[in-house]
Amino acid sequence: MSLFANAMLVAVGLALLFAGGELLVRGAVSTARRLGVSELVIGLTIVGFGTSMPEMLVSVEAAFKGSPEIALGNVVGSNIANILLIVGCAALVMPLSGWDRSVRRDVRVMLGASVLLFVVAACGVLPRWTGAGFLVLLGIYLYAHYRASRVAMKEHRENASSETPDQDTSIALSIGLILGGFVLLFAGANWLIDGAVAIARIFGISEAVIGLTIVAVGTSLPELTTSVVAAWRGQAAVALGNVVGSNIFNVLSILGVTALIKPLPIAERFLWFDIPFMLAISIVFAGMLVTRNRFGRFGAAIMLAVYAGYTVYLYIAPA
Repeated sequence: MSLFANAMLVAVGLALLFAGGELLVRGAVSTARRLGVSELVIGLTIVGFGTSMPEMLVSVEAAFKGSPEIALGNVVGSNIANILLIVGCAALVMPLSGWDRSVRRDVRVMLGASVLLFVVAACGVLPRWTGAGFLVLLGIYLYAHYRASRVAMKEHRENASSETPDQDTSIALSIGLILGGFVLLFAGANWLIDGAVAIARIFGISEAVIGLTIVAVGTSLPELTTSVVAAWRGQAAVALGNVVGSNIFNVLSILGVTALIKPLPIAERFLWFDIPFMLAISIVFAGMLVTRNRFGRFGAAIMLAVYAGYTVYLYIAPA
C-alpha cells in the first residue's frame, strides 16, 4: 500500500483505540464495584492482561515469521513504554493518587519478572523450558490473585447490608462494555501496527528499533488509552494496575508462550542496553509506588522526557 494508505490505517487505529479504552474502563470499574472486587485487582487482571493481547499476537506472529528481534523488542519496548510513556501521560492528564496499598505486592512481582528476564537473557536465548517456567509462574500469580479476590468478595458480602449497591449498570452491560472495548482495541492495534511498520520499513528502519519503538508503542496504545481514560475518571488504581499487570503479563505470558512455540535468540543489543534499561526504570518505578502515594505532573514530565531521550537514542545510535 502507499504511504498515504498506511497513514490512514494509523489514524483509524488510533481512533478505535481511544474508543475501546473508554468502553473498557467503564465496564471494568462497574464490574469491580458490582462484584465487590477491588479496582486494583480488575486493573491487574482483566484490564492489564486484556490490553496486553496485541503484544501477544504480534510477538507470536513475529517469532513464526523469523523476526525474533521484533518479538523480543515488542515486549521489552512495551514494558519501557508502559512505565515511562503511559504512567507519564496518565499523570500529566490527571495526577495519580490514593491507589490501593496492595499494589506494593504486585509491583514486586513485576520487578521480579524483570529481574528474571535479565538473568535468563544472559544465556543468549530463551529456550522452551524457560517459556514453560514463565507460564508456571504466571499461573501461581493468577491463583494468588484469585485467592485475594475471594477474600475481598467475602468481606464485601459481610458489609453488603450497610452499603447501597451500584445499580447504574447491570453486570451483563458491564461485561458487554468490556468485550466491546477489547474488540475495538484489538482492531485498532492491528491496523495501527500494520500501517506503522509498513511506514517504518519504507524509511529503512531496523527490525530491532521497529520492535522497541513503533511496534512496542503501537501494541501499548491500548494500555495508554485505558490508563489515560482511567486517570481522567479518577481511577488511579485502574491506571496503575493496568501498567503493572501488563508488564507482568508481557514477560511471563507473552515471552512464555512465544518461547514455548519457538525458542527466541537474544540479540546482543538487548543484553547490553535495552533489557538493563528496562530493569533500571522498573526498579525506580517500584520504589516510587512503594514509598510514595502520588504521581504529580512534574514527575510525569520527567518520565516523558526520559522516554523521549531513550527513543531518540535508539534512532541515532549505531545498530
